[in-house]
Amino acid sequence: MTATKVAQDSSGSLRRRSNFSVVSILENYALVLLLALVFVFFTVNPQSSSTFPTLANLNVILGSQAVVSLVALAALFPIVAGYFDFSLGAIAATAQVASAGLMASAHAPLWVAVLVPIIGGGLIGVVNGALVSRLQMPPFVTTLGVAILLAGLIQWFTNGQSIVAGINPAIMQFGSSRLLGLPTVVFVVLAVAVAAWYFFTHTPYGRSLYAIGSNASSAKLVGIRVDRNVWTSFIISGVIAGGAGVMQLSRQGSATAGDGNSLLFAALAAVFLGATAIKPGFFNVVGTIVGAIFVSISVSGLTLSGASGWASPVFNGLALLVAVGLSTYLGRRKRRS
Repeated sequence: MTATKVAQDSSGSLRRRSNFSVVSILENYALVLLLALVFVFFTVNPQSSSTFPTLANLNVILGSQAVVSLVALAALFPIVAGYFDFSLGAIAATAQVASAGLMASAHAPLWVAVLVPIIGGGLIGVVNGALVSRLQMPPFVTTLGVAILLAGLIQWFTNGQSIVAGINPAIMQFGSSRLLGLPTVVFVVLAVAVAAWYFFTHTPYGRSLYAIGSNASSAKLVGIRVDRNVWTSFIISGVIAGGAGVMQLSRQGSATAGDGNSLLFAALAAVFLGATAIKPGFFNVVGTIVGAIFVSISVSGLTLSGASGWASPVFNGLALLVAVGLSTYLGRRKRRS
């Protein structure tokens, strides 16, 4: 082979690697770029420019995003293992009502009203995990049934009314407090996100969930205790969702007789959008947080631009459909490569 030919081959190889690198970067950070473009659009849009880019609105976005992000992080644990938990929104709503009820009706100390609902979320996760992993019940139907049950219990306990009076002011002060100019709840989410990231990327158990989600039969053959690990993922998920409910109470200062579906669908949209970023084709913590911020910023921008109450559910639904399609496509392409 001549020196010229070698030089041409080397040059072509470098160009291909360069093109591949550019494509990879665009693929990994497309959602981040889209987030920046959406932010710029609503900043210059005449209908939202006076309010959207203000510090007050950004704090509202980050504060509301915090609760959605916690539910999204909760959803990650069973989803990574290949299971869906559709009761997470209901668990958060139940924890919110339980915390408010403990303070308003039982006059419980603040630490009890915070800790008991979180433990309760974990116990619901124990039930979900047992039904799915031990009794081999379909996760979709099982967790949906639990969600409906919890929604009914909330309606029974509250009689369809909001709990407003009797809530300890300290929890509301926490929900509205600032740290370094940002809502304090943002730092709680960051702490949970860092812990979840470390869990998934640096622990054998976290990596085992990815193995189970990829191929449960193969994971069992290499000695992974599939049923136990799946069960535990539902427990962790329930604990985090319970914490999200308590945080929601601190942000709103009241508990409503809701079913938590608005939280659930926004969180699922964030999770699946996250699977299209940072590590395309794989559910990941950083992508999930970016997805949650993208959803919150988009909904806030649409609302400030004059969109009615339909904007949030319509956007969340469309984002979820697009995200599921993209994450499924990217996941299949990653497995083929």
